[in-house]
Amino acid sequence: MQYRRRLRSRIIISFALFGLGLTALFAVATIYVRARLEDQFINSTLAREVQSFADFKRENPSPDAPWQLSLYQARIFSARRFSNVPLAWQKFDSGVYNLADYDDKGHLRPYKLAVSKSDDLWAFLQQDVSAQKLSERQLLIALIATVILFAVFSLFMGLWLSSRVMSPVTELARRLRELRKSGNYAPMAPRFANDEVGELALALDDYAARLTHLVERDREFNADVSHELRTPLAVIASTTELMLGQQDLSAKTQERLRRIERAVRQSTELTDALLLLSRSERQPPTDGETTDVAKVVEQVIDISRPHLGNKPVEVRLELEQPLSTVAPSSVVAVALTNLISNAFKYTQEGEVAVIVGHGRVAVEDTGPGFVAEDAERLFERGERGTTLVKGAGLGLAIVRRLCELYGWEVTLAPRPQGGAVATLQFDRQS
Repeated sequence: MQYRRRLRSRIIISFALFGLGLTALFAVATIYVRARLEDQFINSTLAREVQSFADFKRENPSPDAPWQLSLYQARIFSARRFSNVPLAWQKFDSGVYNLADYDDKGHLRPYKLAVSKSDDLWAFLQQDVSAQKLSERQLLIALIATVILFAVFSLFMGLWLSSRVMSPVTELARRLRELRKSGNYAPMAPRFANDEVGELALALDDYAARLTHLVERDREFNADVSHELRTPLAVIASTTELMLGQQDLSAKTQERLRRIERAVRQSTELTDALLLLSRSERQPPTDGETTDVAKVVEQVIDISRPHLGNKPVEVRLELEQPLSTVAPSSVVAVALTNLISNAFKYTQEGEVAVIVGHGRVAVEDTGPGFVAEDAERLFERGERGTTLVKGAGLGLAIVRRLCELYGWEVTLAPRPQGGAVATLQFDRQS
């Protein structure tokens, strides 16, 4: 079915079917017209001849009277001999009829019977039409062969014409594939004629120009955002580090400065992750460097503790086995921060368990949970489910996009005993 959906195959099939249908229609019309005209001509000739034969015999009753009968077998009966007429012929009135009878060899032979009946004479002319039927069969065979020949010819013509018609489209597709490989776009409209394909190439040139301009603007924006965000964050981080180095700070002030330091680190990691997503490209670690996921989990839990406030919630970290992944630590931190922070935000009492090992990080909480139907919808932008009322609904959407970029998998599911479990699977094969 895929072959038939191609434009070139449609042209070939349409052309072949058109040639086949046209020649078949011509053959049928030829056979019909030939048979109709020939039959009318023979019938009218026979009707005229039988009437002439009857008139001649009426005027010349002598059996020796000459009559040209080279094409027909003639028989005539007077009124006193009507009973001698063959039984099969007696039922026919004046006219011409198509009949068939067996010859001496037992072969069925068609013939035409012309009948002229009057009160005093019944005349019959019989003409063998076996040669006519044979001619019709020969004509039918010749026309069938002609139809097949023209169908094959139409198929080859369709192949040739489709290649000629589709060659500009094929060339346009080839240039587009080359563009995808090289990445350097060259205007294509000047290389094509001023026809439909040329209009398509012109439209593609216009679209490519607008898309290139848009990409350039996006690239410049990303560079500007990266610079403008990193600079103040670096200033805040360095200032905080200097202030923490002072000896006369109170414990309360030191705690606040550490919170600022954690927020700066979190903002830097989030900026890096968002810039990666905006470029839709992976940032491979240098020299085969891997990220210790357990260490990042500990940092994320520490950063996210302010979301707990004074709620009676116990945080439990279970390290079942070492876990590492080939990805920047900032990306891993952003993905885990969203999952752990959500658990801290929406759990009012009970516990939050973070389990690391077996290629994944599972975050289980005793919060309000959600209905199972909302599990997949929560990863869409702006969706927060039916039980959650705060937030913009962007965090899980960002996690899903990061997982798609790095080949991970993130899932949400309600717990049977209440709450929810969020799982970030780093190794899908495990």
